Amino acid sequence: MNSVYGDDLLITGGLCADDARFEKTICGYNCNPKPGEIVAIGFYGDSFEATFSIHGGWIPFGPERIVTKSKGNILYELDGMPALDLYKKYLGDKSKELPGAALLYPLNVRIEDQNQSIVRSILAIEEDDNAMVLAGDIPENSKVQLMMTNVDQIANAAERAARQADDIRENTSQLALLVSCIGRKLVLDQRVEEEIEEVRNVLGDDVVISGFYSYGEIAPFHEEMKCQLHNQTMTITLLSE
Repeated sequence: MNSVYGDDLLITGGLCADDARFEKTICGYNCNPKPGEIVAIGFYGDSFEATFSIHGGWIPFGPERIVTKSKGNILYELDGMPALDLYKKYLGDKSKELPGAALLYPLNVRIEDQNQSIVRSILAIEEDDNAMVLAGDIPENSKVQLMMTNVDQIANAAERAARQADDIRENTSQLALLVSCIGRKLVLDQRVEEEIEEVRNVLGDDVVISGFYSYGEIAPFHEEMKCQLHNQTMTITLLSE
């Protein structure tokens, strides 16, 4: 989509999810939903306005490691050592809860020649290869760092995203589309409504709020137009006409 539209079109959205099962996702338009589909909706008009923002609330910790072996979205080695062994070492007792626990400890990825770092969730582990399957490609020579968060940081990130998207608008928003990562839902647990309440407190009661939990959020970085794939974020798109 970036290759077709360049920097002339704002693209936001998210990847389908099936809660935390990671078995099969489906979607469709004017047909029965099925796997492997993509649905895109285009808006245009002289009076149409769209703004967006994206925030995570995750904090890196521990040493930075260099990706010394990877292929696509599979991470094999960090600093020349098996990636899964290193990851388990940092998780300690939590490693017994893999792969589910991995959603609570994603990776902060800094790719060469890119100004911004990207959060990547770990979707699965491959014990035979001592490898991890990530929710997005991870090039060799990238630098990665473990991340963690808590309920308050997750909720505060949603508030910051709403405020940032609202502050740059010329007109009052009418519709807010929220895409939040399934990993955030697992952290929030019984307090899952709190990030929605933070958004509502910023936008007010007259704005319609809708959205879904995703396996990846689609949006540019702040003040950029090139679309990116993110994990573990709250992505907010505000629309009005």
